[in-house]
Amino acid sequence: MRARLAHATAAAPRSAWPPQSRPQASWPRAWTCSSCARRPFASQQQQQQQQHMAAGDRKPYYITTPIFYVNAAPHVGHLYTLVLTDILKRWRVLKGETALMCTGTDEHGLKVQRASAKAGIDPQLFCDQGAALFKELAARALVSHDHFVRTTDADHKDAVAYAWFLLHEKGLIYTKKHEGWYSVADEAFYPPSAVQPHLDPPTGRKIMVSVETRSEVEWSSEENYHFRLSHFRGPLLQFYRENPEWITPAHRMKDVVHAVESGLEDLSISRPSERLAWGIRVPQDSSQTIYVWLDALINYVTKAGYPWAPGRDHAGGWPADCHVIGKDIVRFHCIYWPAFLMALGLPLPKRILTHAHWTLGGSKMSKSTGRVVDPFLALDRFGPDVMRCYLAHDGGIQDDGNYDNTQIIKLYNNLLWAQLGNLLSRVTRGKKWSVRGAIQRIGPLPASDWANDQGSEFHSTLLKFPSNVAESLDAHDPRRAIRIIADLIRSSNQYVQVSAPWQKILDYGPGEPGEEVDRIVYLAAEALRMAGILLQPYMPNKAKTMLDQLGVDDARRTFEYCAVGRDLHYGAPTVELGVKYEGALFPPLSSEE
Repeated sequence: MRARLAHATAAAPRSAWPPQSRPQASWPRAWTCSSCARRPFASQQQQQQQQHMAAGDRKPYYITTPIFYVNAAPHVGHLYTLVLTDILKRWRVLKGETALMCTGTDEHGLKVQRASAKAGIDPQLFCDQGAALFKELAARALVSHDHFVRTTDADHKDAVAYAWFLLHEKGLIYTKKHEGWYSVADEAFYPPSAVQPHLDPPTGRKIMVSVETRSEVEWSSEENYHFRLSHFRGPLLQFYRENPEWITPAHRMKDVVHAVESGLEDLSISRPSERLAWGIRVPQDSSQTIYVWLDALINYVTKAGYPWAPGRDHAGGWPADCHVIGKDIVRFHCIYWPAFLMALGLPLPKRILTHAHWTLGGSKMSKSTGRVVDPFLALDRFGPDVMRCYLAHDGGIQDDGNYDNTQIIKLYNNLLWAQLGNLLSRVTRGKKWSVRGAIQRIGPLPASDWANDQGSEFHSTLLKFPSNVAESLDAHDPRRAIRIIADLIRSSNQYVQVSAPWQKILDYGPGEPGEEVDRIVYLAAEALRMAGILLQPYMPNKAKTMLDQLGVDDARRTFEYCAVGRDLHYGAPTVELGVKYEGALFPPLSSEE
């Protein structure tokens, strides 16, 4: 990444900012967005934001995915980003917070222009079809997004135009001739040090490629607008020093700091319209189209209501509490984006969670070679809950994860079916004990009563369990959290197996097997109840079924009730449990799997 990030030009002294030179275009002294000019009253989005603020006068938790290119069909990497973001959003809701999630599609740029031309259809229709696919993917994966932004939306175009106007007025945009190696696939220029010759095996062509991404680059020479990125080297480094945990994981933060320390060149932020026609034209200069990454990054504030009215800057959630992105777009989000925000006078996002990629058979997935996983087929085969659990459990934050159907089946058989489903069936379908009775008889006992009990060690485990999961999710680590939940499920099964309540039944009264059995059943039921609550962000449908079978009231499924003894009102199933595998939470996989 360092080769891609580093540039040779030294930054101007901080005292030189802002520069006094002005760009050549002639601007009006006032600016009004076209959609605002058409509507005299607050938009529906602004009204929703006002309602959020009125509900508690607090900034809602705001989390985003990157917006996805529509030049190709979704792959499992897109699904992973969506799921990670949705888990973190649902966690905040579980804690009782108002939370908003934004996702969407990036629909401008040369990639989309060329892809639509190759498909032989109008670019807008091409984008409509692509956006529909990503919306379908989100719906099929049970993603609870609140906003779906498209860069072809009118409100987004207005936000971009307004941002350009402000950058121009501050003297941060100028024109000059730009030459360099340009990658259409990455929508980025690269310095000579970041490209190398390559022989393309399928065609035998000698081409130049990016050292980091292996994408083909082409030499480009053109007159366009530039953003004074070099002026933000000092402010960026100061921000990184003051916020050392801004980027997760830490090693990617170090890469970004090293890149900015090495120097920043000013950034080309437009392309000639004769070459790039599909995009937002530069205001007051239709001969130029705004660079796709300046256009795309503004999406995060678009759905937060930008440009917002005075006093309403936090109503839509800005600053974002977390951007979730793949490691391949760190430069854009961790250098360009904060520089743009500083230039616009806007607060920076609070956290950037960067995740690793998925490999297939140990090799990087590639659309060009067809080595990709179709997320729709995966969701059809395993179901959304199982796929969400697998992606969170095996996906990489630090390092790449290797996608493998056999691992999904292994997770299903060894954890979901043999452990979680088995434990739930054992506890709720016991013929000689009553979960409800055990809760009524044992639940009111004080915590000190467990000190000398055989289940004291397991009771202590349950006491620590919710805070351990919460700590991981608050640290934006869904992988660690799901593994803590999985460990509890396994230890709960082991506790029931070793305790063997079926061997300790006292037959002196129906439904009253004796205190020792009641204690075992109660602790196992509590483990299931708390695990069910905390599995809701991961497996919304399966967690609901699980809590229904335990008879947990809908109002008591929040994190507030995720503690031993906090809820003593459950135990009577609200759905039919069925017999054997009928109604089982996780039935055995068919032989076809």
